[in-house]
Amino acid sequence: MDLKKRTRRISPALLALAALLAPAAAGAQTGAAAPPPAAQAQTRAQAAPAQDSPDPSKECGCEAAPLPEVLATAGGVRISAQDLSAETRQKVAGLQQQVVEARRRELDLQINSRLLDAEAKKRGLSTTKLLEAEVIAKAPEPTEADAQKFYDENKAKIQGEFKDLKSDIIAYLREQRQRELAAKLSQRLRAAAQVKKNVEAATPPATAADRARVLATVNGQAITSADIEDSLRPVVYGVQEQVYGLRRQEVELKINDLLLQQEAQKRGVTARSLLDAEVESKLPAVTEADAQKFYDENKERISGDFAQIKEQVIAYLRDQQSRKATAAFAERLRAASKVQVFIAPPEPPVYKIATDDQPSKGKQDAALTLVEFTDFQCPSCAQRQPVLERLAAEYGGRVRIVVRDFPLSQHADAPKAAEAAEAAREQGKYWEYAALLFQNQSALKPEHLKQYASRLGLDRAKFDAALDSGRFAEKVQRDMADGDRVGVAGTPSFFLNGRPVSDTSYEGLKAAIESALKENPAE
Repeated sequence: MDLKKRTRRISPALLALAALLAPAAAGAQTGAAAPPPAAQAQTRAQAAPAQDSPDPSKECGCEAAPLPEVLATAGGVRISAQDLSAETRQKVAGLQQQVVEARRRELDLQINSRLLDAEAKKRGLSTTKLLEAEVIAKAPEPTEADAQKFYDENKAKIQGEFKDLKSDIIAYLREQRQRELAAKLSQRLRAAAQVKKNVEAATPPATAADRARVLATVNGQAITSADIEDSLRPVVYGVQEQVYGLRRQEVELKINDLLLQQEAQKRGVTARSLLDAEVESKLPAVTEADAQKFYDENKERISGDFAQIKEQVIAYLRDQQSRKATAAFAERLRAASKVQVFIAPPEPPVYKIATDDQPSKGKQDAALTLVEFTDFQCPSCAQRQPVLERLAAEYGGRVRIVVRDFPLSQHADAPKAAEAAEAAREQGKYWEYAALLFQNQSALKPEHLKQYASRLGLDRAKFDAALDSGRFAEKVQRDMADGDRVGVAGTPSFFLNGRPVSDTSYEGLKAAIESALKENPAE
């Protein structure tokens, strides 16, 4: 049982290993263009709904709005909710079941979190230091022999050689040992505390009175249904987005199929013949030169010599052409017909994100606040820095830009780099120092971090003392905890006045800012 309030992020290495050990997916996903076989990625099937919950939507509470009976109309024909395929309904049920299970787990997670906070306070430590002392420091480091034994015992389910997977297996075993120690610590803390569970958090609250219902008490402190639901907001919204995507995708495909059939009937031909005439017959031939060009541009991501996979690349490029031409034909059919879609995307939640004592640009009382959760070892974050500079220059006093740290677990040097940036901010050089970190992402060891401080003329004694002592580690942990609370899963992640922004390109951020300013003309 995890002691932390939210399930912590797992590195891609652990996820990759878990995927290797997982049973084969029940079926392939549809509707997406497939890359060449040499570049294909593994996919995982969604979990089927539990047998004791045949209709998880009743326990989920994650429908953004009642699903309309008529989802769309095209060419005078209605597409209803009943027209959705059994496969889509099953995937939706699987997603909703994830929320049901998350709600059941969340109460125990919050109990453990409060116990951990209380124990840390009693010992005069931070929760991070307590976990380091009781879990991380006490977990035996897996040896190569441990990894080899694990590999041998699971060889039938693992794809790859031991030498290539050794570090991933060691990381996986380390995580398992830490989880075991965390569970034991949880048991000890529960045994020594006054914990009373009144009811399981199995269903979402329907009324304000339900939100105030006390589900448990920990040393006299109440955990209410509202506490559970507030913590689950990112999870619920994530499921809402995925459910909307599944339904919308099938509705769009049904619209295209319907219009294709109607056009084929109008011309007195079959749908296949119509596609052959309007799409396939008009496709340009894919030449060996085209395949060579694609291979040269993607060589780092493709295994094998060009001669070995030439035919596969040609087939892939031909399929891409066909998909693009088919989509263009579908757009022409839509333009000539009346199409209405009534299924609406979920409304993003609005979070309260602390911006006190954070690096920022712009006026404190600006109409809009754009918060970025960043990682100094993340290439995408480095690419967004000129974007932030551009937006800051364009919007002046109307937009305040705030940066918070969210070092990802796969970036070993990112946490210390974040601490170093805080040490530089203490001396008034945050933005200049952050620029150096983003320019030198492959050199973020402590000795490099200190060199960058010298380059900016910082007081090295003061900087080194802050970095070596870990004085700003808690500051970084606070940022990470807040990021977890609002559903940050990767970097860079942006929130505009507390609302998540999905398109983080310059165009996407600018569009979000313009839309927010239009909603509040006075601002």
